[in-house]
Amino acid sequence: MGKLDGRVVVITGAARGQGEQEARLFAAEGARVLLGDVLDERGAAVAKEIGEDRARYVRLDVTREEDWAAAVSVAREAFGRIDGLVNNAGILRFNELTATPLEEFRQLIEVNQVGAFLGIKTIAPEIEAAGGGTIVNTSSYTGLTGMAYVGAYAATKAAILGLTRVAALELAGKGIRVNAMCPGAVDTPMANPGLLDPDGVTEEARGAMDGLYRRVVPLGRVGRPEEIARLALFLTGEDSSYITGQPFVVDGGWMAGVSVL
Repeated sequence: MGKLDGRVVVITGAARGQGEQEARLFAAEGARVLLGDVLDERGAAVAKEIGEDRARYVRLDVTREEDWAAAVSVAREAFGRIDGLVNNAGILRFNELTATPLEEFRQLIEVNQVGAFLGIKTIAPEIEAAGGGTIVNTSSYTGLTGMAYVGAYAATKAAILGLTRVAALELAGKGIRVNAMCPGAVDTPMANPGLLDPDGVTEEARGAMDGLYRRVVPLGRVGRPEEIARLALFLTGEDSSYITGQPFVVDGGWMAGVSVL
């Protein structure tokens, strides 16, 4: 038996990176998954690889209410209900805070913060109608502590923690648990654009990045998206049945402090 047998879960940003690994793991654990993304070709391919009996893909721009409504319709038609959501979709931009254009700041708010809000607003009533379930929001290490040159991103991820706590309080009586994941550095195309074009990344750049993680992360390496997916599985399954409203840091020990060695 799988840990998510019988569950139907919507996962945003599921065409690659953490979302893709969450979709694959959830399906392997018995769930049926609706993959949402704006990378249509890649998202449809992942859903096809998982299998039509377990997965569907829908174009989902998380900033658009009409896209969320369409995703609900697809999930109902394909699987009959929704009883889980993983708000994974997000974008990252590197910029000095005082040099960040207003348009860029607003773009991150729209995708990261408004996208999570619309997911909760749209999917929570579906989960309640299904008899209860879970929502997992993707925040960040930077939502709990500062990091230079990602000010707009950090602001949106801190906001997600606020949304998580309020949603947990308001939805507990409806049988819905809401928690947040706070990943540190994870080897995905969002955090490491070189993955999109490996040939364009020099060995020196790779070495510098590896050296950085060895210095600042106690476990000495960047995280893997499948490691984040396993936390999402825990928060979606019954193993976490008495947990709600909490942030979970998964960062290789980065936030624990600074090592002098």
